[in-house]
Amino acid sequence: MDTPTALGEFLRTRRAQLQPEDVGLPSHGTRRRVPGLRREELALLAGVSITYYTHLEQGQSTNASDSVLDALARALRLTPDEHAHLLNLARPPRAKRSASPRPEYARDTTRRLIAAMPQVPAVVLDGRNNVLAWNPLGHALLAGHLDFASPDDPAVRPNLTRMLFLDPHTRELYTDWKSEARVALAALRLVAGRNPEDRALAELIGSLMLQSPDFATLWSKHPVRDCTVGTKTLHHPVVGPLTLDFENLHLTDGTNHRMLLYSAPESSPSDAALRMLSSLTAGSAGAGPGSAKPASADADAGGGGAER
Repeated sequence: MDTPTALGEFLRTRRAQLQPEDVGLPSHGTRRRVPGLRREELALLAGVSITYYTHLEQGQSTNASDSVLDALARALRLTPDEHAHLLNLARPPRAKRSASPRPEYARDTTRRLIAAMPQVPAVVLDGRNNVLAWNPLGHALLAGHLDFASPDDPAVRPNLTRMLFLDPHTRELYTDWKSEARVALAALRLVAGRNPEDRALAELIGSLMLQSPDFATLWSKHPVRDCTVGTKTLHHPVVGPLTLDFENLHLTDGTNHRMLLYSAPESSPSDAALRMLSSLTAGSAGAGPGSAKPASADADAGGGGAER
């Protein structure tokens, strides 16, 4: 990701979302050629010169102080996540991108942990949303049409973001796909801002920009939002409607891996549906031919996108 360019795009999109009256400025009743605040209005609100702000938005200045960035965040009424993203974009990359990112694997202890939770859908992800491991219920919930062993092969390893935008099975899984796509992309934006030197992540984003018009349209709007907890509404092809709470638990071992866990209130219809799915999939993961179609059949849609 070109950090100065991304910074300028982010500032422009947020400037376009505010009207003069939103921030206590007169609108003078004139129609604007472009929506939102003018550069000079934002510069006035932030207490910087119009020349300095223009250079910042055009990527010609890369040494903005935290105080200036904080002032811009206040003027633009950024959320805490957006404010953090602004600071990340304004900082130079910490290191050059690696020419050949090495595939990652879930630790054996993490695999044992999720295997010991048969009633909880669990997925282990890296920072790019590559699936490193899942337990049988996590696999059955999100990707029963893929090979259970596919996370072990980097060449066909599923990626949840690729699946969301390119895999028709995953698209049909979410009751409100557009909302899910917005949230997922906003979280990816935040990760990209934190890791501008990550070549594999940049390649994933570039690939999705080319392959998915929906992704390209949403990406251009520069949404930013952390997504660690929440609720998802699904329509599973086997057990029907599900409303599930989810949590992302980040491991503290320095791997940047996390566990994505799903749950439902006890005795709720969704809890009953999860238990039914668990009973249907018990002992079936990797059971042999016919349990799932080969991962290679879905490689273009779900796998291999962030490590090639």
